Amino acid sequence: MFTGPHPDDIPLLDKDPLKVRGLQHDLVLNGYEVGGGSIRIHDPKIQEKVFELIGFSQEQKQQFTHMLNAFSYGVPPHGGIAPGIDRLLMVLFNEPSLREVIAYPAVASGQTAVVSAPSEATAEQLKELHLKIVE
Repeated sequence: MFTGPHPDDIPLLDKDPLKVRGLQHDLVLNGYEVGGGSIRIHDPKIQEKVFELIGFSQEQKQQFTHMLNAFSYGVPPHGGIAPGIDRLLMVLFNEPSLREVIAYPAVASGQTAVVSAPSEATAEQLKELHLKIVE
């Protein structure tokens, strides 16, 4: 919902939004995605239109008023890419599974043997976070 539309497709936001192309990019190596990113929306009118198109309620839109307000001062086009170093290593080392190259591999249940995670929260941790377990 923050990816910028292709400039040629902006008129389609009102007419046929499903035909709008996004300014997204993937970094692919030997058929594996090893990174991805996008150019972000920087025009408040376009961002508001996207919120409308995805069916945001007024309450949901309110959560982003700070961003839309900042856009009104002029935000330059911006974007980025997030490389997946672990995915890149998987391809470079010809490993069949991502678990073979990540620092703290997790089993299918989500547990990590190396650091015993997830684990029970201590009473001290719960107190620090102002949490209480209610059964």
